[in-house]
Amino acid sequence: MSDDHSTPVTAELPDSPIHTTGTDHITIWGSNEDDTIEFYRDLLGMPLVLRQPNLDDPSQTHLFFDTGDGRILTVFVSDDRPSNQRGQRVGTGAVHHLCFSIDPDEYEDTMRALADAGHQYNVFDRGIFHSIYTTDNNGLVIELSADKYEIPDDRRGDVLAKAQERREEDGAEYAKDEHLRGAIDALGLEVIEYDLPEASSGVGGVE
Repeated sequence: MSDDHSTPVTAELPDSPIHTTGTDHITIWGSNEDDTIEFYRDLLGMPLVLRQPNLDDPSQTHLFFDTGDGRILTVFVSDDRPSNQRGQRVGTGAVHHLCFSIDPDEYEDTMRALADAGHQYNVFDRGIFHSIYTTDNNGLVIELSADKYEIPDDRRGDVLAKAQERREEDGAEYAKDEHLRGAIDALGLEVIEYDLPEASSGVGGVE
């Protein structure tokens, strides 16, 4: 099976007038401060590194959390907004989910911690990584992903692009473990596999 799209998938920088250098922060609409801190700091372990007024609307508070690598998640909150576990489904332009990486060695501990905190979750093998899906205090889908193999941060794009190349050569519907492993090896990187639990295929698992 080959892709119908003509745009090439590659780790090379495109010929564009602007080139971003990384993700600085992502901002979401939250409910109130207490519930937001309880989920992101007290459960997921993100330090609260800055609190200040929303500069566009000082009636709201702007919370800054360190997601673990210095990249920041920020949340607009207001004490008059209750959390909404049901969440809201909207269309084009909306956030589908947020994904944060976790240490593969803490994968099973993470599942236990979610259960102990009363958060339901699903676990999937996504082919090129493992994922735990849960929801925050407002029903926003949160993905916690663990790498199957050790991949240097500065080579992640190269590895994924090579896995895509191997997936297309194989005629596979999506990138699988063998494509990722083969890509790492083909790029001359050491293949170091993490010990992760068995999980069902994640194809069509989360909407």
